[in-house]
Amino acid sequence: MSKIGAWVNAARLRTLPLSISGILVGTGMAGFYGTQNSLIFVLALLTTVGFQVTSNFANDYGDGIKGTDNEGRIGPARALQSGLLSPKALKQGIFISIGITMIFVLVLLFAAFGIEGVGYILIFLLLAISSIWAAIKYTMGNTPYGYRGFGDLSVFVFFGLAGVLGAMFLYIKTIPLLSVLPALSIGLLSVGVLNLNNLRDLKSDKLSGKNTVVVKLGFKRGKIYHYLLLSASFLFLVVFIMLTKENWVQFISLLAYVPIVVHLLKVKSIQSPLFLDPELKKLALSTFLMALLFYFSYNYFL
Repeated sequence: MSKIGAWVNAARLRTLPLSISGILVGTGMAGFYGTQNSLIFVLALLTTVGFQVTSNFANDYGDGIKGTDNEGRIGPARALQSGLLSPKALKQGIFISIGITMIFVLVLLFAAFGIEGVGYILIFLLLAISSIWAAIKYTMGNTPYGYRGFGDLSVFVFFGLAGVLGAMFLYIKTIPLLSVLPALSIGLLSVGVLNLNNLRDLKSDKLSGKNTVVVKLGFKRGKIYHYLLLSASFLFLVVFIMLTKENWVQFISLLAYVPIVVHLLKVKSIQSPLFLDPELKKLALSTFLMALLFYFSYNYFL
């Protein structure tokens, strides 16, 4: 594989649709409240992709160094695990990715708030630094929180609450109470993707001391937790649509839950982590579909 191919592998492009789902929903919310801005939208997407790539590089490095990514792991081979990139190169890639992402952050914040919004800029800079810290400390360092079962909470906060509400705030400079509901929905779907990943990696995580929520719950209860996450996501979105409905178009985002129900039935029938990997892509793309439908229904058709 070429060097470019190795870096593409480490960037884990299949995770990117999920990462921008919160931006799509937050932008859809802004449209619902009467504000659109193409420049903010594009910059927010680039910034989020930067955060996700940084996180993917850091996770590849952290799990690779600790030996969690090994030949017994199910799923795609990682760049460090497979020898495509050296630890030194991957660490350099993390710092470069952080630098590029912070440039996007600064441009985005000045586009959204202007020089007169220095207070908001400082708050969002702290949020950006927190996001980078969370991305790095998930698997890197001596006390990575992903190895102590806090990965689910981090994903819920950064992919759901911060992703959706933060994106919306860039446009409308306020957070209406009802907007928390779709943020909860996206957050729970994102945790569902992580939980499915952890269900798949249960055996290798347990052997390497990575105490995810699934390792603590076990396979059967981890599956029940999965059902609850996705069901709660659906309910929060239904409540939001019912409370804000102006026409039938708003209901189209619920169509994304059709493949999610099919996914849940499949997960219920699976008795071994070996067969869960194909479901990861299905759930991540279903989450992205929901966000995309929400974005168009609330941003263009109301």
